[in-house]
Amino acid sequence: MLIKTDRQGVNHPVPSEITGKGVYENRRTLMKLMAGGVAGAALASWASREALAQTPGNVTRPGKLAALTSTPSRLAGALTMDKLTDYKDASTYNNFYEFGTDKADPAQNAHTLKTSPWSVEIEGLVKKPGKYALEDLLKLSAQEERIYRMRCVEGWSMVIPWVGYSLSELIKKVEPMPGAKYVEFVTLADPKTMPFVGSRVLEWPYVEGLRMDEAMNPLTMLTFGMYGEVLPKQNGAPVRLVVPWKYGFKNAKSLVKIRFTDKQPATAWNKAAANEYGFYSNVNPNVDHPRWSQATERRIGEDGLFAKKRKTLMFNGYEAQVGQLYTGMDLKQFI
Repeated sequence: MLIKTDRQGVNHPVPSEITGKGVYENRRTLMKLMAGGVAGAALASWASREALAQTPGNVTRPGKLAALTSTPSRLAGALTMDKLTDYKDASTYNNFYEFGTDKADPAQNAHTLKTSPWSVEIEGLVKKPGKYALEDLLKLSAQEERIYRMRCVEGWSMVIPWVGYSLSELIKKVEPMPGAKYVEFVTLADPKTMPFVGSRVLEWPYVEGLRMDEAMNPLTMLTFGMYGEVLPKQNGAPVRLVVPWKYGFKNAKSLVKIRFTDKQPATAWNKAAANEYGFYSNVNPNVDHPRWSQATERRIGEDGLFAKKRKTLMFNGYEAQVGQLYTGMDLKQFI
């Protein structure tokens, strides 16, 4: 594992090893209960999502997306039996390291994010580079609501109705050159409004990337909202990426730049710990994370340590739609 050091040579853990305050405090409580012989119901309660992230009692919803008043929801993949994750859970259990490393930190800290005015710069190997205001991006294509599974690395998943359109609509508009093989996504890194930017947890700005055919797949979304509403700041407002067959950290938030390149981008998590977070990061239950199994998962909101886990689906359940992208690749090597 790659461990970065500061100038004085003091070791710092990689982000995946950081234990949030809510977690370790509840672990202490659990140990006390077990020592007292009263672990029973308390053990199941401790293991609930609320024990993993101390969420605010009230969740402020940012408001409706006017453009969606007549847009129907659409299921992506075989999701007819899946229950939607509660809005509160989806908006208060987040990874957004610019606002803190605990799962509850973004919901508590992201109010400082300034989302207007906002623009996304298109650059690199394209015929039509330029800077697109958020309003122009919103008008680029008709938005729709798609219900996607989203998978977290740590064994948790959600089912969220995202609002946006296929990223391919934007890609076609800017006309990539023949040499463009990858798409790099750069997110906002503003230390004035993002209190953890500048920390040594990751390199800033946060960078992600996709191969061109992955970016062009219809499932890949440029996303502006969720649950029929404007994106909450902690969920990546005002515009983010959603790639439902990959792990959550591939879904870059608060985008400010999209770059087309002939070289594979050096992504944030891959630079932090290359042996744990590969460039592709497809959901694959047959390849374990170095420190835990990927074979099963538990939905956010299915509380209780002994709640039955479900089997993790290949490509998060989207194998029919994306499996052909990886034909001939060794999926144990290209993680």
